[in-house]
Amino acid sequence: MKKNLKQKLLIIIGVLVVFLYGAFFGFDPPQLGGGQPLLSQLTQHIHLGLDLQGGVHLILQVKVKEAVGTETDNTLARIEQDLKTAKLTVSQVSKPDPVNNPQSIRIEGINPTQSSAVQSLIDSKYSNEYDISGGSDNSLNVTMKPNIEKALDDKTVQNTIEVIRDRVDSLGVNEPIIQQYGLGDNQILVELPGISDIDRVRSIITSTARLEIHAVVGGPYPDEQAALASVGGALPSDDEMLHGSGSMATGSDADSVYVLQRIAIVSGTDFRSADPGTDSNTGQRTVHFTLTNEAGDKFWDYTSANVGHSMAVVLGGRVKEVANIESAIRDSGEIRGSFSTDEVTILSKMLRTGALPASINYLEDRTVGASLGADSIKQGVTAAVVGVLLVMVFMLIYYRGSGINADLALFLNLVILLGFMGFSGATLTLPGIAGVILTIGMGVDSNVLIFERIREEMRAGKAPSAAVDQGFAHAWTTILDTHVTTIVSAAILFLFGSGPVKGFAVTLTFGLAANLFTAVYVSRVIFDTHVNNLKAGEVVSI
Repeated sequence: MKKNLKQKLLIIIGVLVVFLYGAFFGFDPPQLGGGQPLLSQLTQHIHLGLDLQGGVHLILQVKVKEAVGTETDNTLARIEQDLKTAKLTVSQVSKPDPVNNPQSIRIEGINPTQSSAVQSLIDSKYSNEYDISGGSDNSLNVTMKPNIEKALDDKTVQNTIEVIRDRVDSLGVNEPIIQQYGLGDNQILVELPGISDIDRVRSIITSTARLEIHAVVGGPYPDEQAALASVGGALPSDDEMLHGSGSMATGSDADSVYVLQRIAIVSGTDFRSADPGTDSNTGQRTVHFTLTNEAGDKFWDYTSANVGHSMAVVLGGRVKEVANIESAIRDSGEIRGSFSTDEVTILSKMLRTGALPASINYLEDRTVGASLGADSIKQGVTAAVVGVLLVMVFMLIYYRGSGINADLALFLNLVILLGFMGFSGATLTLPGIAGVILTIGMGVDSNVLIFERIREEMRAGKAPSAAVDQGFAHAWTTILDTHVTTIVSAAILFLFGSGPVKGFAVTLTFGLAANLFTAVYVSRVIFDTHVNNLKAGEVVSI
């Protein structure tokens, strides 16, 4: 029966043109006359992974105890405010061991006549998240529940991943890998293809940039002994000692010691925006920041009530500036200092993207060299080319004229796969090249199923057109089953695998989808065209 082949041929040509364009140009318009060579265009639009082009590999561990400490600091401040509002008298609300047990708060010196009222107040407001137990000395212990602490640990890790992702975007990295690593260790895996300056990456990713403003209790002191002497020899639990110069304007980093209130007036999460700039009078580089509405109101209340007192700007755990409050301040301010251009850019970026919820430890950091990537590319491409050529030669020898059919379908399959990667911006990794090679094998396997079935029909004495019809009809179910089951396996690898494994799953999945088109639709059109041109008595070369 005469087939409508013209329309089908136009569809195949259209698919070929579209995916050739995708492989070499992606979504960018072609540059004719003075544009890049085609090979350069191809490599530009198909992004290479860390194992192919080199880059930075980091494993980080989040100090989740710091986030727990910050949360209980906020709870402590709320408890103090609630007790004050209810006019209930206690001698102290503190954290007995803020370093080793940041989850514990202790309320001491409760007025015996108000003991039940204090217990009732704390139970009603904090029992959902904290275990509350009474002591024998008119005190209460308020301890974060283990499940709440675990949820906060997990949230801290996820928030850290999001902040790092925001910061990495500024590096312009294609397809970075930023994900949780390990089981229960609060670790993060960071892989940045194409980046070689590991020091710059570390400064951007792991700098906490925790800009905080604290009330100054005393200082500067020449050393910690003098600071302790000023507070009677023992540091109160509500205070802390920090080192620093106390003046960014002078550019000095002379080490002095300050005693500050431990709970910050303004912390890193209170910043809404931050932009680098330059003071028009002094020429100093500055960072102008704006607080959130809630933080601005809190800052206004504090500065209004403390005009004439001092407050310290703490950055990265060091006192960078001590300023006298001359008037109330609401929601904006400026950080001045002898910053370099990179420092002021990084600082503003850190504040703008949000401070990391906790500090980070380096467990592993290394750079994958370009030479390793070049070797990987050369070996992977060589393996792919050799594999394709051997398969093509085998198909030509074993299936004669029909082998040309299989080779054309195989070539179109590779074009579609490269075009998909160009359009999608997917990253090609070494396992991804393995996925391409496996796709070639699956494509040949589909052709073998079809060709062998056609041979069987021809041995049964059927005419060429009938043999082709029956061959494709009977092989279709088997081909579909094998491809669907493999795609399901690839989907599982994509959902639960790491970056390189995902690259393998992506190339394999789309390659298999392309196989269904080329091995069934394209091969069928080529066979139908050949059969229609056969003379009476001629058979299919297979």
